Amino acid sequence: MELLAAFGTVLQPEILVVVVLAAAYGLFVGAIPGLTATMGAALLVPITFFMDPIPAIGAIVAATSTAIFAGDIPGTLLRIPGTPASAAYTDEAYKMRQKGQAELALGINLVCSVFSGLVGVAILILAAPQIARFSLGFSSYEYFFLALLGLSCAVMVSTGPASKGVLSLCLGLLLSTVGIDIVMGIKRFTFGDTELIGGISIIPVLIGMFAITEILRHAAEPRILPPTPPLHILRSAGEVGRTVWKYKGGVVRSSLMGSVIGALPGAGADIAAWVAFALSKRFSRTPEKFGTGHPEGLVSASSANNAALSGAYVPALVFGIPGDTITAILIGVLLMKGITPGPMVFVMDAGLVNAIFAVFLLANLVMLPLGLLAIVTSRRLLSVPQGMLFPVILLFCVVGAFAANNTLFDVWVMLLMGLLAFVLEENDVPLAPLILALILGPLIEENFMQSIIKADGVLTTFVERPIAAVLAAVCGLVWAGVVVMSVTRIRNTSAGKTA
Repeated sequence: MELLAAFGTVLQPEILVVVVLAAAYGLFVGAIPGLTATMGAALLVPITFFMDPIPAIGAIVAATSTAIFAGDIPGTLLRIPGTPASAAYTDEAYKMRQKGQAELALGINLVCSVFSGLVGVAILILAAPQIARFSLGFSSYEYFFLALLGLSCAVMVSTGPASKGVLSLCLGLLLSTVGIDIVMGIKRFTFGDTELIGGISIIPVLIGMFAITEILRHAAEPRILPPTPPLHILRSAGEVGRTVWKYKGGVVRSSLMGSVIGALPGAGADIAAWVAFALSKRFSRTPEKFGTGHPEGLVSASSANNAALSGAYVPALVFGIPGDTITAILIGVLLMKGITPGPMVFVMDAGLVNAIFAVFLLANLVMLPLGLLAIVTSRRLLSVPQGMLFPVILLFCVVGAFAANNTLFDVWVMLLMGLLAFVLEENDVPLAPLILALILGPLIEENFMQSIIKADGVLTTFVERPIAAVLAAVCGLVWAGVVVMSVTRIRNTSAGKTA
């Protein structure tokens, strides 16, 4: 009944218009190679300043959901994934296009994205309130280990060597210490600048790292997109339905798995897609067909990446721990609106939470008609002159960074963080651990200091509570896993060089 009441709140003309426009914007962002779903969400931040919480959240949810699907369009037609979440199956989809099955590939992507998105929302609706009730008994000990576990998982699932993930995490933790000490009230790393007393604002950092980086990358390697053929998706509607039904087991399995992977801090839709594609090939009856334009892997991977989006909102809403970079932006928007994510939100502002669930359902349903429109008009989407597009994006970045705190200092923070992120990515250092550390650093520090004061300096007190002990043990296992993975990778590299 509460969810039905939330639909009454969401189905207002002004909110519907925001969701539809944001979904259309997400399709545009995802279809343009180089513009990621995260960057699209970051560019929406300046606009959300002028919105109430529900339409602001609805805009981000709708835009990111459709952007993940739209990334499949250039991947299928041009072999250039529009977003990282589409990279896992770009080759497979492009080979289907070479076989004259571009409409089938994109139709599969659209149907699976909508279905898995709805499955992910259902899991979010069922799981998040139950986890929130369970976590109401958490103390500073549990929150300390939980935030620590989030950072540990971010390093474990990040791409590339674990050492680079740890480097990224340490940079984020260092940035999180700038400003006033939470407990002692001492200034740290401010260098006499009053702008740094309040710490580094998360919004300019996110805009810089995910928008300025793409602008710099485009400036360094500009590319001209080849022409694309017109598409008529309705001609293959029946074949799309038959193919999805044939591999329905993979759709359900990948949707559930994507939701779980999405809930891991730092994992995100791109990792969910890669894992789903690999498992699909592993359990396939015809693994030899993979890599030749076979739709089975496409069905699984495109189901996993959209389900992961919803899964990432579970830790974000329940604990204030972002599941991926998109939910990191959402947490920043919620904090900007005076809403602190955590279990108490489900108690004190249940109407807002149910409205978020309703917006999720609405955004995934809207994706179907708008996705069909995007496929049909894909030639126009891909023909936007990038020489005009990126200057406009830069303008939005500057406005968004300035509007965060109405200070020019944040514009410089955005530019510097964008340059830093560009250098890190060019050296294969993942950005997700840095972002998560910047957000979770104050949470870890605050809960650690509270716990150490309560424990009177006795560290064994940290694991005296059963849940805290379990979380500490899981953290230990994750760290052990990171070490094992690093040692294994070094050995494999050494063996390869010897051979």
